[in-house]
Amino acid sequence: MIFQANGISQITPITDDQFSRIRRLIYQQAGISLSDQKKALVEGRLAKRLKHLNMPNYGSYFRLVSSPDQANELEVMVDLLTTNETYFFREQQHFNFLQQNILGKEHVANPFRIWSAACSSGEEVYSLAMLMQEHLAEAPWEILGSDISTTVLLNCQRGVYPAHRTENIPTSYLKKYCLKGVRDNEGMYLVDHSLRQKCRFKKINLIEKIPSIGQFDVIFLRNVMIYFDSETKDRVIDKIFKQLKPRGYLFVSHSESLRCKGETFRMIKPSIYQKTGSHT
Repeated sequence: MIFQANGISQITPITDDQFSRIRRLIYQQAGISLSDQKKALVEGRLAKRLKHLNMPNYGSYFRLVSSPDQANELEVMVDLLTTNETYFFREQQHFNFLQQNILGKEHVANPFRIWSAACSSGEEVYSLAMLMQEHLAEAPWEILGSDISTTVLLNCQRGVYPAHRTENIPTSYLKKYCLKGVRDNEGMYLVDHSLRQKCRFKKINLIEKIPSIGQFDVIFLRNVMIYFDSETKDRVIDKIFKQLKPRGYLFVSHSESLRCKGETFRMIKPSIYQKTGSHT
């Protein structure tokens, strides 16, 4: 059944059963645990996609994304339900700590490696890149940004952002590391090539096997674990632990926390943890 409003077709509201099926699917694919309260969010985020595909209800869409030959559409659904708004220099305290307590040390790793493990549209990666370039002088460094979404990673690689998304970038950094668009690109900023060439992006699903990416001095894993249940969170943290160098640092969001074990992490301050011991 399709409801009519002012002569325009409307999608049938999502049912509890349809929501449950979609919720199970997104958990299987991305490890994201959606509460009953997220029903409206799921309905809202998928509504435009259903309209685009001219589908009358969420049951039809679920059958589509569940089809073995519809991997691309399944990825679109995951993108819609997992991509969240971010911005440059989010949670400034983390960047201050990184600058003062890690980069400020007399000796840093060579090269110094950072992994932004849920980088979304890339602002976190390029915020870190500006900080690295500013404070490591000529010392080599590299940043890996990863996400479950191919779509956002393509945007990351371009490094182009509308002006309103750059408001939190310090003025000196904005002038030094971003190119202001003109004519057709007016109102946009392009991250400088010198930074982009030191950042690479890779599709990684944190609930699956982590590919061969080496170990890192610092890992940022922010604003993603709040969507995991306890079991999934523990599995992801175990994987992250293995990717950190001995005494490496893990940053999570201030709204998140770890259940630290003495043999894994110690809390330096809320949302900042250090790998303990000398094991890998």
